[in-house]
Amino acid sequence: MTGLLVNYYETAAIILFGVGFTTLMFHNNLIKKIIGLNIMDTAIFLFFIAKGYIAGGEAPIIRGEFNGVLNYVNPVPTALMLTGIVVAVTTTAFALGLTIQLNEKYGTIDLDKIMEMRGNSDDK
Repeated sequence: MTGLLVNYYETAAIILFGVGFTTLMFHNNLIKKIIGLNIMDTAIFLFFIAKGYIAGGEAPIIRGEFNGVLNYVNPVPTALMLTGIVVAVTTTAFALGLTIQLNEKYGTIDLDKIMEMRGNSDDK
């Protein structure tokens, strides 16, 4: 139990991921599904950045002489998460564009209603 209290960033990331996953799975509204996916993305970003952080660490830039202290923050998780944010924004824009197209074609963004209308049109 003390591990959860000490690692509160990781705990918050796990809770956020659970909230996003349940939103994605249990809502039929496409906008809510996109929001759930974004919450999951944010949780993953928080988790990886928290794992890459070192308390009291410095940027990995050596100024002057190297004194042998290796208390540097790893820049790789941060760089990967910046790339992930760009991909998440692009995916969100694409999903919202598809949602607009579905709304124009079917007149709703409820996934069950869209699937029902689509099933009825395939029978004809």
